[in-house]
Amino acid sequence: MSKRDFSKIPLVNKQGEKGRFEIDIDGQIAFMEYMISKQNIIYLTHTEVPSSLGGQGVGSALVSKVFEFIEESGMKMAPLCPFVAAYIKRHPEKGEAMLAPGYSIK
Repeated sequence: MSKRDFSKIPLVNKQGEKGRFEIDIDGQIAFMEYMISKQNIIYLTHTEVPSSLGGQGVGSALVSKVFEFIEESGMKMAPLCPFVAAYIKRHPEKGEAMLAPGYSIK
């Protein structure tokens, strides 16, 4: 299955006690849950992509959009989600500079 261009799809930030970033692909929602500490560290806790969208690059597009948000906000991140950690391993140039003190991806 070929990968589509998801760059024009807006990232929706649903804030609350637990936040959630979402992108809507053909009426289906891919999301990443997060929490922000008082030290302005964003903890990325869980990423989920509907199985019907699997293998199309939706998860990577979501992570990339979230990283743009984090960079623009000046926060640091703690990638607790295994998918986000794997993304940083594949693309260290996109995420390592934003890691919170004490966090590394090895």
